[in-house]
Amino acid sequence: MITNHTERLNFASTKNIPAYPDFLDIQVKSFKDFFQLETKSDERGNEGLYKTFMENFPITDTRNQFVLEFLDYFVDPPRYSIEECIDRGLTYSVPLKARLKLYCTDPEHEDFETIVQDVYLGTIPYMTPSGTFVINGAERVVVSQLHRSPGVFFGQSFHANGTKLYSARIIPFKGSWIEFATDINSVMYAYIDRKKKLPVTTLFRAIGFERDKDILEIFDLAEEVKVSKTGLKKYIGRRLAARVLNIWHEDFVDEDTGEVVTIPRTEIILDRDIVLDKDNVEEIIEADVKTILLHKEDSNLADYTIIHNTLQKDPTNSEKEAVEYIYRQLRNALPPDEETARGIIDKLFFSDQRYNLGDVGRYRMNKKLNLNTPIDKQVLTKEDIITIVKYLIELINSKAEIDDIDHLSNRRVRTVGEQLSAQFGVGLARMARTIRERMNVRDNEVFTPIDLINAKTLSSVINSFFGTNQLSQFMDQTNPLAEITHKRRLSALGPGGLSRERAGFEVRDVHYTHYGRLCPIETPEGPNIGLISSLAVYAKVNAMGFIETPYRKVVDGVLQINEAPVYLSAEEEEEKLIAQATVTVGKDGLIEDERVVAKQDADFPVVEPKELNYADVAPNQIASISASLIPFLEHDDANRALMGSNMMRQAVPLLRPESPIVGTGLEKQVATDSRVLINAEGAGEIVYVDAQKITIKYDRTDDERLVSFDADEKTYNLIKFRKTNQSTSINLKPIVRNGDRVTKGQVLCEGYATQNGELALGRNLQVAFMPWKGYNFEDAIVISERVVRDDIFTSIHIDDYTLEVRDTKLGSEELTNDIPNVSEEATKDLDENGMIRIGAEVKPGDILIGKITPKGESDPTPEEKLLRAIFGDKAGDVKDASLKASPSLRGVVLDKKLFARAVKDKRKRSKDKEDIALLDTQFEVKFNELKERLVDKLFHLVNGKTSQGVMNDLGEEVLPKGKKFTLKMLHAVEDFTHLTKGQWATDDYTNEMITDLIHNYKIKLNDIQGVLRREKFMITVGDELPSGILKLAKVYIAKKRKLKVGDKMAGRHGNKGIVAKIVRDEDMPFLEDGTPVDIVLNPLGVPSRMNIGQIYETVLGWAGKKLGRKYATPIFDGASLEQINELTDEAGVPRFGHTYLYDGGTGERFDQKATVGVIYMLKLGHMVDDKMHARSIGPYSLITQQPLGGKALFGGQRFGEMEVWALEAYGASATLREILTVKSDDVIGRAKTYEAIVKGEPMPEPGLPESFNVLMHELKGLGLDIRLEE
Repeated sequence: MITNHTERLNFASTKNIPAYPDFLDIQVKSFKDFFQLETKSDERGNEGLYKTFMENFPITDTRNQFVLEFLDYFVDPPRYSIEECIDRGLTYSVPLKARLKLYCTDPEHEDFETIVQDVYLGTIPYMTPSGTFVINGAERVVVSQLHRSPGVFFGQSFHANGTKLYSARIIPFKGSWIEFATDINSVMYAYIDRKKKLPVTTLFRAIGFERDKDILEIFDLAEEVKVSKTGLKKYIGRRLAARVLNIWHEDFVDEDTGEVVTIPRTEIILDRDIVLDKDNVEEIIEADVKTILLHKEDSNLADYTIIHNTLQKDPTNSEKEAVEYIYRQLRNALPPDEETARGIIDKLFFSDQRYNLGDVGRYRMNKKLNLNTPIDKQVLTKEDIITIVKYLIELINSKAEIDDIDHLSNRRVRTVGEQLSAQFGVGLARMARTIRERMNVRDNEVFTPIDLINAKTLSSVINSFFGTNQLSQFMDQTNPLAEITHKRRLSALGPGGLSRERAGFEVRDVHYTHYGRLCPIETPEGPNIGLISSLAVYAKVNAMGFIETPYRKVVDGVLQINEAPVYLSAEEEEEKLIAQATVTVGKDGLIEDERVVAKQDADFPVVEPKELNYADVAPNQIASISASLIPFLEHDDANRALMGSNMMRQAVPLLRPESPIVGTGLEKQVATDSRVLINAEGAGEIVYVDAQKITIKYDRTDDERLVSFDADEKTYNLIKFRKTNQSTSINLKPIVRNGDRVTKGQVLCEGYATQNGELALGRNLQVAFMPWKGYNFEDAIVISERVVRDDIFTSIHIDDYTLEVRDTKLGSEELTNDIPNVSEEATKDLDENGMIRIGAEVKPGDILIGKITPKGESDPTPEEKLLRAIFGDKAGDVKDASLKASPSLRGVVLDKKLFARAVKDKRKRSKDKEDIALLDTQFEVKFNELKERLVDKLFHLVNGKTSQGVMNDLGEEVLPKGKKFTLKMLHAVEDFTHLTKGQWATDDYTNEMITDLIHNYKIKLNDIQGVLRREKFMITVGDELPSGILKLAKVYIAKKRKLKVGDKMAGRHGNKGIVAKIVRDEDMPFLEDGTPVDIVLNPLGVPSRMNIGQIYETVLGWAGKKLGRKYATPIFDGASLEQINELTDEAGVPRFGHTYLYDGGTGERFDQKATVGVIYMLKLGHMVDDKMHARSIGPYSLITQQPLGGKALFGGQRFGEMEVWALEAYGASATLREILTVKSDDVIGRAKTYEAIVKGEPMPEPGLPESFNVLMHELKGLGLDIRLEE
């Protein structure tokens, strides 16, 4: 009997662990929310695609006469299935259409009718159910970006002289940055877009706080005093807070117009901060000034010195001067008039078109500054600017704190949906520009929405995003774990993010807010460390883009185990006391420990349970999926755990995979959520199984049958040997039998690194930790021949080889097995299309696909003419352009495919017409049958009932209210897909059933229409191929790779090594009962690396193997030493795995005990077959004439500077001369050498290396006349 369920003994002590969220939610949900296809058009939320359309429409022409309005959007089904797109090298996409309305507002054009049209906007790549996109035949993933959240940030820096400088930066969603910063002279400046600086007070004047009095009143710094002779005397000795200005008006005659013009003039009588004395008072009185401003005499004054200093630096005195000054600063030119100058500030920060903080920016700003501005007010307000300056002053006076830029409340995630929205915004904005231009040009003509729109604009933006954006990546598809991890990855790089070079240590470091949100372990080694991270297992991204993690509430020391966990963002978690998941909890949730270690931000206080606010939901909450798959992670050093989680993603799927004896319990969830397996959609019975397909008859209620148009039986095709992106193979095998009952979610097949529905990346091997004749020195691995013989680590790798047939100037190329100047032996396996037969064994140099291409003719000699006249001229005008197997290729042809465009000739065209007419009639019958079934089902539901008024999309009543339903009445309805409004019957049950029925009818109708469109397309166009290509031939070759010396292997704890020797079974160390071990690892690899988890795993694995059980030991909550000892005793294996081994060569017992057990090993993608390389004569670099480098270019080994020193040290001058000349870039010398070797003559004298000539030319390029003296 096949069992398709692995029962694991779980060591977890923590109870009430919630179910994991769907691991692909971050991709799938984000894309779903972006398109909102399952939401009715009138219920769509203001997000994603809908929001982008609403932001860019309506579009009007420059005179506001014509308006193009957006009503709705929808998509048609994709033309090709996902598999077809991968085979043909196409993009899996859906056609996007928008319903647009064009009308005229100008009374002069009253004859212009309002037009509503469905307009095609281009094809949009569509996400597959597994969260990927198929672009040009390759599966790609759009990685989420972790970037700085919009909002306001307060920071500090140090000047060279040690002065602390403070700054506040407002980062909008779109628009100009503005920064307020202090300098060493305690003056505050505003920087616009990081370049132009102006005193803050100038900005204040420009936004309406014109006079010094207004500015000082903001900060409550001055008191106004009326000027009178007697009154001013008591203020002698006080300081002036603002300048005393004398303002008068001068009239003069404009010479051009002759008009009298009045100009205001100002004169500074007394400057700021002057201490009043008798003379000053008299000057003020003489100047006829009404009031003056004096500094308030209170303690606050010192805090606000900076405002007074800034006023001193301020070159302006009024709003007019301020806006003109700002205009001059920003544009480096004088403003044409005051209005234009004023407009520049409005446009920069107060205009909806140019500036947008976004929901997130406004939310963060309100939160930080305690404002109550409405969330939809997404431009800056005066209040924002004033509050920020006030906060900055508090900061300078140490009354507030600077922001932590790496805190996760200041960083947010841009998921796929948001990135796509941004691209759509760019595309639609470009489209809007061309629409406006076309509207302006077509003044009096009648035009429609279709005439205005160019569909290529949007498609080109979207396609360039998927093809070239740094965050749209070729999917890592080595195994299911690699896929799922790639989709959950968060990158700080990419457009609008950081760059590797500029990212400092702080950004890369682990932060306390990463707890439960980002994995502290899984990140790449190398230049990207810390910039690319992985989402923790329970983490979710909320609507604002902040990462949340779940906690259980604790009320008065009682854990609320019956309530759903609460998701908190980093900001909401601030200052909360949070216990670990492993606290001891009683039946009713009471925490039984007297004191509990809690977490509070970056601190770990020990508190009483009643002080707690929350508790973790699970011990592995902090880790990502990869890290959670490492058993006994708690015993491993973090650096090795990092390597372990990264290497599990490189494990190659094996021919016969095996799930680990010692797992963590997460294996099943990963296999299910990675979407690589087929799961039953409901309860049912297996009615047919073979290697290719599984058919299930599902149990359905009468109601489900009534609203469905599908049969009860559903067939699932199993993927057989499909090539992945990394050339590994996917091959699914059924694990159910005919007649089996299945339940919902049950796994039906295995393969592609899964066994019994669990992730199975490697194999369990009997291991001994001991040295073996020095062969396992420095992490090398000694392996038993049995491992190779029994195909334990054998994997299948598939490569596809493609050849395109193009139309050339000299004529079209041709696929054929009749190739000039090639022996019959070489073409014996080719069919009439020149393609190698399936099953043929391929070795280097074999022809895979035969192709001939026309070659340019030179005039033939008389002799050639004669020969051609006698023998015919077939061979002369074509050359061999076949695809041959590369030097390292050995394998078996697995499959071949040939795609061709339709031939366009008269006969074919007329036959096409007939075929299409026949198709139309066949499908007409299908459509009618489907409608007939719908009417029958509808009548079954509404028989005897009265219509409540059924309306279509446009609000027209189709089935009038009060009429009894009849078959005739239902048959009369032309189109059921638009009957969306109104009520069919009085009871909800009937209405719901009919809604479901019509929904399912639409889906079925769409499917049939899709098939019809596809078949018509195949007749008229043939296979869709990239432009310029007539045919596309593909050959798939499978390579069976056994484990070899030089292959890289690893365990799950970062214990990696290279296979150094494969030893016969009888020579391997063996146990007392004569069992030889499978693998020998060096014990010195353990202590210094501090990954003791592998030893725990080894011991528990041996017990599991003996007892025939599998275990789950979740991280931070796994098996204790006592539990392991109990199991080893039960299994009858020595404790700690310490046992005597015997030498396979002599049969003698080793002196010391060694640790023996069962370890889970993986074979990694770094295989020796891909790396081995040797060059004979190959290509040379064009300029230096030296051989190229690298395996891909069939290059040689570089004899570099240091290697030259080695030969110099030996004094091997002749060898050195040969290496630097005839074996490298002496062009003439190497040709002569070849001839000499062939003819058996002595070696010629070496000539000049080409690189010397390059040096000569470079010197000549510098203008130096340089000659070689012979």
